Amino acid sequence: MSKKVKGSCLCQAVKFEIEGEFEHFFLCHCAYCRKDTGSAHAANLFSTTARLVWQAGEDQITTFNLPATRHIKSFCATCGAALPNVQMQGKLLAVPAGSLDEAVNLKPSAHLFGASRAHWDDGLAELPVFDTFPE
Repeated sequence: MSKKVKGSCLCQAVKFEIEGEFEHFFLCHCAYCRKDTGSAHAANLFSTTARLVWQAGEDQITTFNLPATRHIKSFCATCGAALPNVQMQGKLLAVPAGSLDEAVNLKPSAHLFGASRAHWDDGLAELPVFDTFPE
């Protein structure tokens, strides 16, 4: 039996399950990923064999294909949270790591498009860490 992991959007309107294994976990610093996450990078899991099953809210999903690129983003039309999508004519499943509701036994293996890193994305590991919002 294949491993299954559940995920959802922020408002819980969209729910899904991934059946199978992820082959890669990348942190992408390209300008497109920085724009669509509003952050330093996107954190995405990839699989060529896993199966995506929508369990609720499939009609709430919007997918944007950036013209003249391979950049695709799927998201909940209600809350805007990033969601999985199938790319490359059905050959690649891309899953935003933050959309998963359960932990996966895989850590990021590489930073992609390092030359495109945000100018402020340097030395972040040395910053203080708070368990909650600082007072």
